[in-house]
Amino acid sequence: MRHGEAGWHSIDQQRQLTDAGRKAAGIVARQIARSPWRPVEIWASPLVRARQTAAVVSEILNCPVDEKIFLTPDDDPGKCLDALLDMSVDGPLMLVSHMPLVGSLSTLLVDGHRRGIPFMTSQAVLLDMPVIGPGCADLKSQFLP
Repeated sequence: MRHGEAGWHSIDQQRQLTDAGRKAAGIVARQIARSPWRPVEIWASPLVRARQTAAVVSEILNCPVDEKIFLTPDDDPGKCLDALLDMSVDGPLMLVSHMPLVGSLSTLLVDGHRRGIPFMTSQAVLLDMPVIGPGCADLKSQFLP
């Protein structure tokens, strides 16, 4: 999931969600709550807007949030893939991050390359990945505000 809409009145690392961003994140979280793919854990970027988005989603889905330093906008999607390979989460996992990372990571997991697809704010996609690796995921659904 990409974080919700954030204001532009501060430096990038401190940008906070707007009211519209909170509302859109809640709409998407409620859609996910009605799906059979509820996450058991959320990994979130340490930047404010992603943490705030994860908090909204966590409250609705009733699952814990774990901050991950490798989920910031310009991080290498390969670092996230390495963490996914090492993870000990038993069940669906949700990531809350930023563009361009969410686009490049999703493309890496589905198509095996890093060119990246665009994500709207608060957009989430569901990837089914029986085996973790580049090109091993199937896009099952997407959730839009």
